[in-house]
Amino acid sequence: MAQSLMKSVILGAPGSGKGTISSRIVRDFGLKHLSSGDLLRSQISKQTDVGLSAKAYIEKGTLVPDDLVTKLVANEILLLRGQNWLLDGFPRTKSQADALQKIERLTLAINLDVPAEVIVDRIRGRWTHLPSGRVYHTEFNPPQKPGLDDVTEEPLIQRDDDKPEVVLKRLETYKANVDPILEYYRNLGILQEFHGKESNEIWPRVHAFLSRFMQPQSGPF
Repeated sequence: MAQSLMKSVILGAPGSGKGTISSRIVRDFGLKHLSSGDLLRSQISKQTDVGLSAKAYIEKGTLVPDDLVTKLVANEILLLRGQNWLLDGFPRTKSQADALQKIERLTLAINLDVPAEVIVDRIRGRWTHLPSGRVYHTEFNPPQKPGLDDVTEEPLIQRDDDKPEVVLKRLETYKANVDPILEYYRNLGILQEFHGKESNEIWPRVHAFLSRFMQPQSGPF
């Protein structure tokens, strides 16, 4: 397949391993990683008109409107003309996806499809030491003493966001929002979906697929 600029987005539910896969794509293929959260902070720090408008909403504790987030993303993307990039955390709605496509025609939309029950099981094992922010996992990174922080031996807690019923509700909301986006990219012919339970299972397939577009600098492991 002829090499062209890679202008891509990555989609995946909370807990799907999107951060892990994104970091490996950036590492092995040299793409510029654009996180919508980082972009928001950057625009606020630069005190751009859009950044100051967004800051006003944040300080009031309200959601930043769709059109404003789109402008934030557009400001950064326009600075990357001629570069390969991967956008993470945007779009979150069908209208944002449509607006993004009018700004830049995407090369690829990657979707990580991990079963909800796998994500719930993965997140339910997280326990946190709130004062330090240290995070443990009962299976992947257990504390030396069950229920206690390794450094202080203070009790660990499970954050409300990590409780199974909360995670499941969040996944249901995510699915309702992402399904129209997936259908939009499917109709454009740029959606590539990767199914699996673990990042190490999914990643070699992502790497092999991207290698059809770009020469990898390393990897897959």
